[in-house]
Amino acid sequence: MFGLSGGHLLILAVVVLLFGSRRLPDLGSALGKGVHAFKKGLEGKNSDDDQNKLS
Repeated sequence: MFGLSGGHLLILAVVVLLFGSRRLPDLGSALGKGVHAFKKGLEGKNSDDDQNKLS
């Protein structure tokens, strides 16, 4: 089923039980923003660099 093993389904069930179905979209959004910020940080792009270029 979609390449998910029993272990994956068990982990997914635990996450749903811990956080509830209402908080999962918020959790996914926060995770996505964190990954985006991490990638941006690896590239060296942050607001301090932008402000220094304008000064």
